[in-house]
Amino acid sequence: MLLPKRPAGRALRWVGAALAAMAATGAGAPALAQGAVKSKHGDWEMRCETPPGATREQCALLQSVAAEDRPNVNLVVIVLKTADGKSRLLRVVAPLGVLLPSGLGLKIDTADIGRAGFVRCLPTGCVAEVVMEDKLVDQLKVGETATFIIFQTPEEGVGIPLALAGFRDGFDKLP
Repeated sequence: MLLPKRPAGRALRWVGAALAAMAATGAGAPALAQGAVKSKHGDWEMRCETPPGATREQCALLQSVAAEDRPNVNLVVIVLKTADGKSRLLRVVAPLGVLLPSGLGLKIDTADIGRAGFVRCLPTGCVAEVVMEDKLVDQLKVGETATFIIFQTPEEGVGIPLALAGFRDGFDKLP
């Protein structure tokens, strides 16, 4: 399921924007990506901007959440289509201090989906990224809750639930 692939393109700007927003708002505050909020879909926001040199607007669906029992542990979840429209990406920005070899786990409702590796760490967080295959998109569209699991030690996983209400509508409206 979660095999990290990194297609080239302007899509990486959204991770940078989310990380910059995390730095600007502080580690404990909700992170917002740059660009205008175009629409809201449940707990998800669609934010759009026209990157320099681009001929059209690029949008991403995002949600920022904190662990229920650890409010200082935040995730920013970003879903977007690459500039060429051929791939759909799921990027998750986790806080510094995560155990990198354990990767990022994902459960949708009670189904264990798998793990994704972290592809890089920046001063404001570590990024896990996967190309979203149709099966994963469909699971996210019909699920109620996605639980992302980060590890701070090999024995200690922290599950961070994310509401999927509105995901289907928002994803279907991504340009």
